[in-house]
Parts: sequence; C-alpha cells; structure tokens
Amino acid sequence: MLGVSRSPRESHVKALFIGHTYVDITFLTDHIPDGDEKTVARDYAVAFGGNAVTAAFACAKLGIVPDLLSTVADDWLGRMFMDMALAYRIPVHARKVARSSLSFIMPNDGKRAIVRCRDDTYLHPFPNLNLDGCQVLHLDGHQGDAAIAYAKLARERGIFVSLDGGGVRSNTMELLPFVDVAIVSERFCEQLGQSPEGVLELLRTKGVKVGGVTQGERGLLWYEGAAPARRLAAISVPEDRVIDTNGAGDLFHGAYVYARLSRPKQSWDFHFRFARAASAYGVQFLGNEARLPRVDDVFATAKAAGDALPQT
Repeated sequence: MLGVSRSPRESHVKALFIGHTYVDITFLTDHIPDGDEKTVARDYAVAFGGNAVTAAFACAKLGIVPDLLSTVADDWLGRMFMDMALAYRIPVHARKVARSSLSFIMPNDGKRAIVRCRDDTYLHPFPNLNLDGCQVLHLDGHQGDAAIAYAKLARERGIFVSLDGGGVRSNTMELLPFVDVAIVSERFCEQLGQSPEGVLELLRTKGVKVGGVTQGERGLLWYEGAAPARRLAAISVPEDRVIDTNGAGDLFHGAYVYARLSRPKQSWDFHFRFARAASAYGVQFLGNEARLPRVDDVFATAKAAGDALPQT
C-alpha cells in the first residue's frame, strides 16, 4: 500500500503525528432501534478518525502538512483512508494491522455516543523514521511503544513534544517526563481520581512546561511554566448551530500545533485562542472532514466572538 511520496526538496519531516487510524461513521437519528426495528438516519458523514490522526488532518488543512505514523490495514477501508490522506498530501508511515478500525458516532444534544471497533494488534514493529528537520512531535498515547521511543528521541534532539491526553493509557506516566505541552481531558482527571487543579500540579511535577485541562463549555484551565493556572473561556456557539462535538478536541490539538509552527514568536495564549476558535468553528459541522477549518475561517470565528486575533 503506497502513501504520499516527497520530492527531494520536501524530504524533511516538519512535524510527526503518531496515533491510531479509525474510519468514522457519524450519523444523526431521532431513534436508536432495537430488536428487529429499522430506522433511517436524518444525515450522516464518513471520514477519517482517531485523535492524532484527526489532528494531523486539521494541521494539514490549516496549511502545514505533517507526517503521520498510524495504523493501516490492507483492506478496502484501509485503502479508503489512504485515499483520504492522499487528498491532503499527508505522508502516511503505515504500521500494519489485520483489520481497519471503525467508530460509529451518534451526536445528540451537544454530546455524543460512540461505539468503537478496534484492531490494535500490530503485525510489524513501528517504522524507524528520520527526524532531521522535525520541529514538533504530537502524540495521543496510542502505539505506546512508538510513542515512548519517539518521545525520548525528540527530547534528545530538542524537538517539541505535544500530548493529547484524552484518557490515561498504560504508558502515560512514563511518557509525561518527555512531554513539553500536555492538554488533557476531564475524563483523564476522572480516571486519576483527581481534580483538574490536581492534574495540573501532577503535570508540573512531571516537568511538563505547558499543561491544560479542556472542560467543554467551561473552556480551558491551563498554566505555563511556574505561573498560576488561568482559564481561557470557551467561545459560545448558539445551541441550534451545534451539530457534532466529536473531534472538537482533536481539532484543538491540530490547530495549536499549526499555530506554534506557523507563528513561533506568538504566545501560548495566542496558540490556544487560535485553537479555541478552530474548535468553535468545527462543532457546527457533521463529521471530521466537514469540520476542518481554513485559517481565514479560524480568524473569522474568533473575530465574530469578539476576539480579534493578530494575523501576523
């Protein structure tokens, strides 16, 4: 199975995202059938899925195309995923599995129910990539062996490491000392039995320079360095315009990675405000592909919310 090739001038990896590939089937329905019932959905979307995978597509749509080390099966869903990556010019370094993974997603009233079908039995070791020129490594904890190996390599080579802490995984505590920015979920806090403030303190003790907890409608509680934690309020999206919140966090991660790469002199406050606007744009669309904004969409969303982000 072939991915996207690079020209000699594009031979260096600028950013590497490591995760697990899903194909997401998202549908809107007023009734979930049981027994021998059948129903017809009001709308549906089929797209790429997975935390770091969706973040990689978001970063690419915004204008910086990362490399993606992710699971791919040699089946028709795997080939469909590779076609999706080709459309975004994302070089995929495939780690083979026997079957493609699927997510069935049912958005409802600002929340979403998900059924996942996952094959994470890797048929081969993870590929060994040349990270010359790489500036950012983004992880979601999937492919734990690859995540820790590349995080250690990144630390040795001064490559910035970002972590999407959507949940506590078996390698999370081992991984954190090699992470520069970690944005985790409320579920992450619940799994550890700690408050958001307690988890931020844990991140500090692990050496994470920038840490945060996403809290949905309450926004982002975050810190940088030794400074006290502060809150970035969420952008309020009218209820009737919220279609699908699944993937909003992944979009947030992809957007702040893009912001840091494209505007390295800007502050983390800017990067997170940019990512906040990207997520607010995304929840108004069904499915991961439809939700991905362009840069002008992000600035327009921020401006409409009263946050005129500097464009330089």
